[in-house]
Amino acid sequence: MPKSKKSANPINLNDPQYYLNRELSWLEFNNRVLHEACDPRTPLLERLKFLAIFSSNLDEFFMVRVAALKQQVEAKVSQLTPDGRTPQQQLNDIWAALVPQVTKQHQHFEQVLQPLLANHGIHILDYINLSQKQRTYLDSYYEEQIFPVLTPLAVDPSHPFPYISNLSLNLAVVVKNPDTDEEFFARVKVPNVLPRFLPLPPELGIQHNDQPAYWTGVPLEQAIAHNLESLFPGMNIQEYHPFRITRNADLALEEDEADDLLLAIEQELRKRRIGGSPVRLEIQSQTPEPVRTRLLQDLDLTESDVYQLDGLLGLRDLMYFMALPLPEFKDPPRQSVVPQRLQRLREPSLDPDVLDIEEGKDFFAVIREKDLLVHHPYQSFSATVVRFITHAAHDPNVLAIKMTLYRTSGDSPIVNALIAAAENGKQVSVLVELKARFDEENNIYWARRLERVGVHVVYGLVGLKTHCKTVLVVRREKDSMRRYVHIGTGNYNPKTARLYTDLGLFSCREELGADITDLFNFLTGYSRQKSYRELLVAPVNMRDRFLGLIYREIENVKNGFSGRIVAKMNSLVDPQIIATLYEASRAGVQIDLIVRGICCLRPGLKDISENIRIISIVGRFLEHSRIYYFHNNGQEEIYIGSADWMRRNLDRRVEVITPVKDPDIAKDLQEILGIMLADNRQAWDLQPDGSYIQRRPCEDCPEANSQLTLLNMALRSTGIGSNLIDSKKSSFYTDS
Repeated sequence: MPKSKKSANPINLNDPQYYLNRELSWLEFNNRVLHEACDPRTPLLERLKFLAIFSSNLDEFFMVRVAALKQQVEAKVSQLTPDGRTPQQQLNDIWAALVPQVTKQHQHFEQVLQPLLANHGIHILDYINLSQKQRTYLDSYYEEQIFPVLTPLAVDPSHPFPYISNLSLNLAVVVKNPDTDEEFFARVKVPNVLPRFLPLPPELGIQHNDQPAYWTGVPLEQAIAHNLESLFPGMNIQEYHPFRITRNADLALEEDEADDLLLAIEQELRKRRIGGSPVRLEIQSQTPEPVRTRLLQDLDLTESDVYQLDGLLGLRDLMYFMALPLPEFKDPPRQSVVPQRLQRLREPSLDPDVLDIEEGKDFFAVIREKDLLVHHPYQSFSATVVRFITHAAHDPNVLAIKMTLYRTSGDSPIVNALIAAAENGKQVSVLVELKARFDEENNIYWARRLERVGVHVVYGLVGLKTHCKTVLVVRREKDSMRRYVHIGTGNYNPKTARLYTDLGLFSCREELGADITDLFNFLTGYSRQKSYRELLVAPVNMRDRFLGLIYREIENVKNGFSGRIVAKMNSLVDPQIIATLYEASRAGVQIDLIVRGICCLRPGLKDISENIRIISIVGRFLEHSRIYYFHNNGQEEIYIGSADWMRRNLDRRVEVITPVKDPDIAKDLQEILGIMLADNRQAWDLQPDGSYIQRRPCEDCPEANSQLTLLNMALRSTGIGSNLIDSKKSSFYTDS
């Protein structure tokens, strides 16, 4: 039994020394992504993918987080973060932490990955090293396909410095008038409507093992740079230098003052396309000082906004190479399985007088039998969630469908099913969250399509983002109505469901149906619902319920019993939750946290967090599911849902967490947590100073990759829980 570590002297658990900085913690997460690109165990093209993800993540970080900090500095905001930093201190620390990371990224690509790619028949060449035949081909391609798209922009007293669009790649060009020797500055945008990498035809490719290489080509900007004479005829090209800028892209939306939320967001999206103020300048390290100074002055940036890089800029475009048909350089193909209980479903009867309530006949009968848990991407999203909604859309006994949509794909089969449901005469209500960052435009498109067919569309609540993942289906069965629900941890997006790990619970339990009904009344009407039967709903009761669950573990330890918490989430930021976890640790509660990204809690601090252990898993799939386990003196409780332990999730978003009542499903979830805690391949242990150390199998120990284990379990069986690993080998519960 754990002993309390609480000392007689009170400790201020809000002291900044006990908290890690949110922004620096996020940089540590992205550094773990970069590690996957540098790890020789990762397949070659997957390493390029992780480099691209690292860059794409950074772009968004600057567009949102760094941009917000710069605005705070300009507004002279002096408020300290929980870890005691001012906005300017955070900007300084971000720059200091990031410079070595991006340097490592570019050096690894130039010095390690490019030679490896060449050894395997993928040649990204420099234009200057092309043969004459290759140059002739690309020069012709340039004249036909590239030159008509380009627009050189002069910069002089009569031509002000042009607007540089967000995330655009550009060439800063210096030209000289041969008659006057006067030099001029110009900008040429590398058009993003053309492929970033230009392939040569196979017959002009480099030979590889006496065969044409898989791919030979050059970056688009080099083809433009070596043909600049066509853009400045009669002038001498003195020099050219690539550069790339990042702008503030967060929406500045005053919801309280907006008469029409959809119109207001559309107006803000037009501003985003133009972009806000610049926040970052990326240039090549050999860029001369005059050009560098000119760019800084015209973009109103400082030296701390500059990132000097070797080689290619904008490595997010390396994702291009994932489209090459080279499976030997990628992760093995993933096979999603259909849960055994769903393998022999038939489509609903089109006869409204036939009530398909016989066990095993349709999706609804499966749910009536008992609750159903699905785990993506190990289990098929299309054969479970999409099929459930499609089934409901065409079942004549279904009267109403209600759903929340936060993010969905551009060709969403779910939205098409909702449209079909409305056309079939069903009552369909959908809350489309227009404020889902960087998906606003896509959501506006779907909202309008849904409205045109008669779906009741709600755009969200003023001051709150609706982030919960819920579906409610109301079905007539004999002489009564039955409510079926799906509550998930991830978005209703078939594309990301192939890449993100997420959980979903199907149920027709009356308490959940009643709670989800009350939730939708809160979302679509004027309900001021303050209590729910089972659900934890933010911002109504979730914070208090989570705190109560933690305090219950503390009380159990104080009463001489064991206390145990295991939680899996994307981010842990909320200071009150962290302080309460510190209290629990000091009392002797054993706590294991699986936090993929940002984590502001410092584990392993003497007398503070000695009983807290934290890991992060970064692998093939993006860990996105949220699971919360509380030992409760042997009466275990486990929850899943959409919320992380962050202020925004608990206070500024509509979130739903559901208890899992089915004992078999609860055991399955505990097994998932146990497998992850046993990971020694892609798990990283958080250290007290905020750094992470990747686990390695000890000598004579087998490698335990949690994602691979779960994938193999799904393939060996036809459903989660039907062929589980021995719980003694992967149990996360230790009664110490």
